This record gives sequence, structure tokens and C-alpha cells, in this order.
Amino acid sequence: MDSVNEIPDEVLIKGMREGNHQMIQALYTQHYPMVRKLVIANSGSESEAKDVYQETIIVLYENIQTKGFNLTCKIRTYLYSVSRNIWLKELKKRIPQTTDLNDHKHFVDVNRDFDKHEEKQKRLDKIQLALEQIGEPCKSILTYFFFNRLTMEEIATKMGYTNADNAKNQKYKCFKRLKKLVLKVK
Repeated sequence: MDSVNEIPDEVLIKGMREGNHQMIQALYTQHYPMVRKLVIANSGSESEAKDVYQETIIVLYENIQTKGFNLTCKIRTYLYSVSRNIWLKELKKRIPQTTDLNDHKHFVDVNRDFDKHEEKQKRLDKIQLALEQIGEPCKSILTYFFFNRLTMEEIATKMGYTNADNAKNQKYKCFKRLKKLVLKVK
């Protein structure tokens, strides 16, 4: 699912509390690629990534159902942290008992990995805010190009431009405006 079309965290949490299966499915769709990348980049498989994500969703669901539970970070951050911890436990099981886990830090540098994720999330938030401010037709052009991965020909057709070169020129102008807006966003 494109980050522009993501369901807000509050809506997901409310839906999960109410047992709304569409919200649970949306959670899978929005955040599974992040967990998949984490697991596969650290000696895991697609199947293991699915298992880790399933366990992570169960942890989130159980916590959301707990009275007084208050999520103090983004769902993405929470899911990443829980998934990382689950995967680290799995990696620890794989290492022979005579070996110190610290000898295998090359598998996952937790702090660096988490910091990179947080920094990337901040950049994405800035871009999303700037996209909301940029207005049409720029918002649509940039969304089609960067998130939907449409070709310039497809964008020209959707937006009613006479040819792909006109759409490309407009995309260039819009991208310059977006850059300026992103730099202004704090």
C-alpha cells in the first residue's frame, strides 16, 4: 500500500480494538514489507518473515485489547521494534550455546538499524506533509510517479497532457517545489 494512502494509526487501533478484520488486513498490507526486509536482511527467509510478522501482530493485538494500553509511538515504530526483538531471539536460538551473542553483532546492529528506520520515517513524514501542502496537479503527478510508479506516458494520459515530455516538464517543476516545501517543514 502506498504511504500516501495509509490508514492513520488511530483508525487502525480503533478498528483492531473493535475486531474489524479490514483494519487488521490493512495493518498487514501497510507494514509487512518493513518486517520482511528486516528479517531477510538478517539471515532470514520469506517464510520466517511471515512468522515474525504474525507474532508481532498478535503482540500488538493483545496489547491493544489490554485496558489502559496507550501507544506512545507510531504503529510502524512499534511493529518494527517488536519484530526486531522477536527476530533477535530467533537468531540467538540459532547460535550455539558456547558462542557469545555479542560475537555476532554483524547480524543486526539494533541501535543503528532502529535509528535509520526512525530517520527514514521522519523524512517520509516530511514528504507526506509537503505533498499535502503542494496542491494539484503537482500532488497527483508526484504521487503517480514516485508512489504508483507510473510512466510519464501513463501520467500524461491520466492528467490530460498532450505528451510525455509535457508531463515530464511539469513533474520536474513540481519536484523542485516539493523539495523547497520539504526543506521548510520542521
